Amino acid sequence: MAFCKDCGTKLISRYLKNEGEIPYCETCGKFCFPQYNVAVSMVTVDEEKKKVLLIQQYGRPFWILVAGYVNRGESAETAVIREIREEVSLTVRQVTFNRSRFFEPSNTLMLNFTASVDSDEPVSITDEVDRWKWFSYEEARDAIKPDSLARQFYLGWLEDHENKKAGL
Repeated sequence: MAFCKDCGTKLISRYLKNEGEIPYCETCGKFCFPQYNVAVSMVTVDEEKKKVLLIQQYGRPFWILVAGYVNRGESAETAVIREIREEVSLTVRQVTFNRSRFFEPSNTLMLNFTASVDSDEPVSITDEVDRWKWFSYEEARDAIKPDSLARQFYLGWLEDHENKKAGL
């Protein structure tokens, strides 16, 4: 953040006790703490069938995780359930937090979850999703978009999943 969101003045760095160097607006006389978007992405799984749901969106040819922004006043867990219902019409049975990462290109804190669903439920898509497909865990590793945050989240989930299976 380089400019004050209230008055547009260029921010300077000023020391704040117990916080360190924080952007400061000399015009408003206040510290300007970082502001960013919050979104969720989901490893959508049918654990019984050992399948992962990946989607394609907006005319792009690559497979990614279901994801979406957290609405104001909404918990991340509620956003997981809502986004999966909105994008692929599935009912989430369980939500488990995996990890988080800041995504600089969109100034977004991404929160990744496992969303357990039942793949026997019919999947219908909205205008946000072009295609969906169930993949085995290994197929998803190969199919998910290379060099993407979705891939990083999926590979982290897969490693955690394999470690749990091995009792680690």
